[in-house]
Amino acid sequence: MNIRKFRGTFLALGAGALIAPMALADSPAKGGGFISVKSSELKWSDAPGVAAGAKIAVIEGDLKAAEPFTFRLKLPPDSRIGVHTHPAVERVTIISGSLHFAAEDRFDPATATVYEPGDGFIVPSGMAMYAFTSKQEAVLQIHGTGPWGITYLDPADDPKMKK
Repeated sequence: MNIRKFRGTFLALGAGALIAPMALADSPAKGGGFISVKSSELKWSDAPGVAAGAKIAVIEGDLKAAEPFTFRLKLPPDSRIGVHTHPAVERVTIISGSLHFAAEDRFDPATATVYEPGDGFIVPSGMAMYAFTSKQEAVLQIHGTGPWGITYLDPADDPKMKK
């Protein structure tokens, strides 16, 4: 390779290294820009497919689209989310309360780990899991790249079927 080609390649790679971070910086949530989260201003709506009385506040993204998402999930005391899977990787952080969680295909409260505020876990897409709360409400923050959804291994565990 002659020196001109080497210099040209070096300059092109260097320029790309400088420009790429700027291009990627504008890409979260399709260029949505700065997002501010004040917990007192979140808009909560019912999440009947998760658990009876559960609430969801979407912070970023469209949960049905192939794009980044962030949402908070509020689970009332004594909630039970039966064994289920998600099509997306879930990155979960406990904001308040405590969550009993296990990545297993059979609901067994004795094997669940208790996660407290500040704790978190990451669950691969398609992995069976279950969760429940005890005597206090739990608030979780979940993020990943969609689409997001929930599929119960046993349709009888789907709270939308229990009316």
